[in-house]
Amino acid sequence: MSEAADTDLKRVALQHLESLQRAGVTHLPKAVIAEPLEVESLAEAAVRPEEIQPEKDRPVTKPTRSAQSLEERVAQLEVLNETVRGCVRCGELAAERTQTVFGVGNPEAKIMFIGEAPGADEDKQGEPFVGRAGKLMNKIIEACNIKREEIYIANILKCRPPSNRNPSPEEAGNCREYLLGQIETVDPDYIVCWGTIAAQNLLNSTITIGKLRHEFHTFGRAKVLCTYHPSYLLRNPSAKKDVWEDMQLLFKDMGIELTA
Repeated sequence: MSEAADTDLKRVALQHLESLQRAGVTHLPKAVIAEPLEVESLAEAAVRPEEIQPEKDRPVTKPTRSAQSLEERVAQLEVLNETVRGCVRCGELAAERTQTVFGVGNPEAKIMFIGEAPGADEDKQGEPFVGRAGKLMNKIIEACNIKREEIYIANILKCRPPSNRNPSPEEAGNCREYLLGQIETVDPDYIVCWGTIAAQNLLNSTITIGKLRHEFHTFGRAKVLCTYHPSYLLRNPSAKKDVWEDMQLLFKDMGIELTA
């Protein structure tokens, strides 16, 4: 395991223990020593350098999707959502938020969208991508001949940063446990990262969004596609063509041809 992966795992474990302590848990059962697991955790998979390499350069594998029922996924997401609602890890964000913005959509979705952080409209309504950028995303979804309810939508952060500033590395780190929990529960086949912040945080990369586009990356068992954020498209309408090309690449991999 790399030093970065070890640090990430320790942080997630510590955050989980703190959550248990806040919930009133004072003792944990004695661990049973078992054979080492062959399947690495999502947290470790997220930081392995090779995980941000193009899919074409990696062995083709397609692990079996989680066999959890819809009811089990819904219950797990609700437990995680309750934890998020009470989270005060980021003092500034917790003090200024109207409410947390967890995620919405199909808990069994094959496609998961990940954005940056809630804006003013999302903070008010408690749902990701509902402002101007969200309306544009809805048009993109409709153009792909699917419904918003068919996918699962979440953000890197669950609270709105003041003045819609970029999330700090510390804030993203504090929220990472929650995002990993959502990904693990939904277990999508594909993840679409909208914008630089989402892509770099999920993949632990410093590569620009322009260079991350055009190809698939991996996170756990999911194929990851990176594209421009809808808010960027509002400022740069010419980039809509690029996003449409990314959507065509995504659906072509799913065996579906999108036409203009």
